[in-house]
Amino acid sequence: MKRYLIPFGTFLLGATFIAGVYFGILTWAQGWEYASSQFALNRWYVVPIWVAFGIQAALYSILRFRLFIPTTNTSHTGVVMGTSGATSTTAMVVCCLHHVTDVLPILGLSAAATFLTRYQRPFMLIGLGTEIIGIIIMLVVLYRERQKLQPVQKLQPVLENK
Repeated sequence: MKRYLIPFGTFLLGATFIAGVYFGILTWAQGWEYASSQFALNRWYVVPIWVAFGIQAALYSILRFRLFIPTTNTSHTGVVMGTSGATSTTAMVVCCLHHVTDVLPILGLSAAATFLTRYQRPFMLIGLGTEIIGIIIMLVVLYRERQKLQPVQKLQPVLENK
């Protein structure tokens, strides 16, 4: 039972964490009303990013704690965990990069603010794409490790002795 609760719990924690960062940045920048209005406008982009991040967290816990694959060989999983962490971080930065536009005009960087505001949704799509790539990489590693556990079928001799 515990091996099912750990991935589910990490999914919830990951999705909640990224949602908290999203609302935290927006609330800090402009207030709660602005944060809720931005969420209403971009929910079709933001919610899939949250879900993908939660899925990555769940897959990470499966790989990290070897919940469904009792193997001692973790050479591939270490690489995937690093890739997943970097992918999630990149996706989070890309996702929230456009919110820096709220502060940039104060710093005198209005051209950068205009650029980031104009390409807000493509940045979110890039973030979602990087998360999907991370999920695919972890699923491929899980599949390969699972294939290693399958019993090797013995080859039938071509000529049988009677």
